[in-house]
Amino acid sequence: MAELKPADRMKIKRHEMPNQDQVIRRGNFEEVALGYAAETARTEAERCLQCKDPKCVQGCPVGVLIPQFIKALREGDMVKAVEWMKVKNNLPAICGRVCPQEVQCEGSCILGKKGEPVAIGRLERYVGDFELSQRTCPLVKALKTGKKIAVVGSGPAGITCAVDLGREGHDVTIFESLHGPGGVLIYGIPEFRLPKGVVHGEISYAADCLGIDIKTDHVIGRSFTLDELLEDFDAVFLGTGAGLPSFMRIPGINLNGVMSANEFLTRVNLMKAYQFPDYDTPVKLGRKVAVVGAGNVAMDSVRCSARLQSLQAKQTGEVPGEAHIVYRRSKDEVPARQEEVHHAAEEGVIFNFLTNPIEILGDEKGNVRALRCVRMELGEPDASGRRKPVEIKGSEFDMEMDTVIMALGTNPNPIVFVDAAGLERTKYGTAVADNDTGRTKKKRVWAGGDVVTGAATVISAMGAGKRAAADIGKFLKGECSWD
Repeated sequence: MAELKPADRMKIKRHEMPNQDQVIRRGNFEEVALGYAAETARTEAERCLQCKDPKCVQGCPVGVLIPQFIKALREGDMVKAVEWMKVKNNLPAICGRVCPQEVQCEGSCILGKKGEPVAIGRLERYVGDFELSQRTCPLVKALKTGKKIAVVGSGPAGITCAVDLGREGHDVTIFESLHGPGGVLIYGIPEFRLPKGVVHGEISYAADCLGIDIKTDHVIGRSFTLDELLEDFDAVFLGTGAGLPSFMRIPGINLNGVMSANEFLTRVNLMKAYQFPDYDTPVKLGRKVAVVGAGNVAMDSVRCSARLQSLQAKQTGEVPGEAHIVYRRSKDEVPARQEEVHHAAEEGVIFNFLTNPIEILGDEKGNVRALRCVRMELGEPDASGRRKPVEIKGSEFDMEMDTVIMALGTNPNPIVFVDAAGLERTKYGTAVADNDTGRTKKKRVWAGGDVVTGAATVISAMGAGKRAAADIGKFLKGECSWD
């Protein structure tokens, strides 16, 4: 394709992502987004203006060299595109699928000021998938330093930190509490958004290239304490995430049929309920499911519910049940990615906005039978900047339900803090750590990701892991002191 002028590039329309049919996909857990074809990716890459001051890079938490990888892609040099990508991002196939690009790189794209931004996330996925299949850019380990680092947790923060430190020549050991690596990427994000094969492929390749030792079934705080790790390692990074669920304090919360989104998604993803009926994982869903909340975890939960209902109905010959979102604010305040909300609506999810549960009602056997709610209206903005929901007096009503899933956020598991004197926590249970370096109040211990911020995005956790790895490297080289 001949070199285009900026005005011509701006005339090229943004290319939509091809998706699996909305009716068919409700009955399976296969990936919804199908990915760009080669010609589509090249044409979309032509839209990039190659700005001298690329705001998109500033909008990326890990600073991906976006103009460079896009330029190489549109020139047809995929090997170079991968090389540019992996200067900053070792997990492009993952990030291209789950990052909220619309508020980060794409949200800062100059082209988006007057029209549609470049589809950076979709191009990132295209490059990442190319590398997954071709393996043209192996990660290279520098000369060994003799330094040993323990990384606790193999989610996005831990993996990013481990890979960056491994590339610097340090010996890295990852301690993972579950039976396989990946953390929230495996147990939290459904197959239809992030295939398990993509996660396993990215992590295993990075570990093999760099000689990273991944020890599964190790719970720090039980298998070893943090102080015991510090006896054998020069530095420790905590990337344990936030897996402790939150519940509403309302009557009926202990009824059969009430569960956290964390438990539900773990059963679906890690315990392979998504492979129903080949894996008969005990996930009991009724014909009417309510997911309380409207973040990305809530969307994942309600879309999984709809799929399981369809699969189970296919087995029994019944009509699939209903999957509801119950949210106390309006559609405009929904924190989930709009793409996920759109996909959920296409798949038949029912949205109940300005609705807040006040009680869960049970039958004589202790099972959920209904969700008692009140109508809400929006008042003045609260501390988050969103308009505060206010109860409308006398608006109580009951919604017939037999399953209630709470998707109201999570907090760090306190077990990692056992026998870890000096490791301070906030009142929310998160670790106290410096935002720029990841340093905690305990010497030679760094932390990043959800264990510090509470539940957030994959890419923000990766950014924290990257910043901590940089500071750990400086500390181990003697370029800076702890104090």
